[in-house]
Amino acid sequence: MRSAAQDDDEVKLTVMSFEEARDRILSTVALMESESVEILDSLGRVTAEDVIAPLNLPSFDNSAMDGYAVRVADCNAFEALTITGNIPAGGSTTAELTRGSAIRIMTGAPIPHGCDAVVPLEETEDTGNHVQIHVAPHPGQHIRWAGEDVKLGETVLPAGTLIRVTAISMLASMGRTQVRVYRKPIVAILATGDELVEPGQPLPEGKLFNSNSPALAAAVCEAGAVPLILGVARDDREHLRQRITLGLQADALITAAGVSVGDCDFVRETLAGLGVKQLLGKVNMKPGKAMTFGVKDGKPVFSLPGNPVSAIITFEKMVRPALLKMMGHRQVTTPLVTAILQEELRKKPGKIFFARVRLKIAEGKFLAWSAGHQDTGFLKTMLQADALAVLPAERTSFSAGEEIDVHILSQAPGMLEPCPAEHLAELDSSPRTA
Repeated sequence: MRSAAQDDDEVKLTVMSFEEARDRILSTVALMESESVEILDSLGRVTAEDVIAPLNLPSFDNSAMDGYAVRVADCNAFEALTITGNIPAGGSTTAELTRGSAIRIMTGAPIPHGCDAVVPLEETEDTGNHVQIHVAPHPGQHIRWAGEDVKLGETVLPAGTLIRVTAISMLASMGRTQVRVYRKPIVAILATGDELVEPGQPLPEGKLFNSNSPALAAAVCEAGAVPLILGVARDDREHLRQRITLGLQADALITAAGVSVGDCDFVRETLAGLGVKQLLGKVNMKPGKAMTFGVKDGKPVFSLPGNPVSAIITFEKMVRPALLKMMGHRQVTTPLVTAILQEELRKKPGKIFFARVRLKIAEGKFLAWSAGHQDTGFLKTMLQADALAVLPAERTSFSAGEEIDVHILSQAPGMLEPCPAEHLAELDSSPRTA
């Protein structure tokens, strides 16, 4: 009989394809529980209930134009119609059109009994007590009928709907002030390594600023979740154990660095010692081969490489889809689009490679160029990239003029959801070879 330790060892030794690894992660993570929030707070979140219309929309027959409420038959029978009233928007009426009459009506005002058309002002001439109709109307013209848009009892937002501005408009039109959505996971972020110094502190020789924590926190915010920055864990087993223990109290944990095979890479063994079941060893992708994934008590644990470029790309391709699934999204992976490569790219064989590229649009088509040096030590290339080109594992050379698949990166500076302070306190040459 195999032991659990043997199973774990096999996981560590197995190198999965990118697709297999992502599928394993997505099949493991579960939906968050739901909560009721104010409709403005629901923007970008996913409904956890069917929203049923409690009324018709429109709720009453109303005019779509400023004009005159008329009977179609009268517009051909009379040279001019007698004006017998005025119905403003927001008003109510018990008025009834009599033969040969017309009632002035504003946009949104209720349709009087007997009316079967509204004639716009610009198609009429007001002569005082009478109105002449210049263009004969047809039945139903410029009338919004009750229930024409939404009927009482209709499901207007099925569970699983991503709430955008138009959904908030619909909720408000239904009189709703709150809606039930899936909760945002709190995602703990832990950087590791004695070489790291927090930004704002003096930088001794041989040290590096910790860029992974703020970058990953921003990525978590952008995905719609809530980051909890845990600072830096030193290359000390006990300190690392304490910080990871704290991180496991969140809904998900992301660690950065310490997952390779160096003398001070203690993350894997520390996670195992704390009961995190490892479900993923190395991944046949670049950047990101050294990432691992595990779970404890249903909470996902993502261990990313420490290199900032590798951490960002691995988050984008592996962690973001998992967080989106936890928050109820149905579309969790970024659709690929086709671009025409404008220069030769080369890569080493054996791994799927995510090359950083710049994009332009010409004649309705995406054109792609390398964003710079593809070594993961070049962060500026990531800054200049518009997309990640998905270069298949089995190929090594990609020629100018051929079509490639690209994953367009988020381009929404200034649109990130603010990170709650209480969660942050605590706790060039071508071709270029990858």
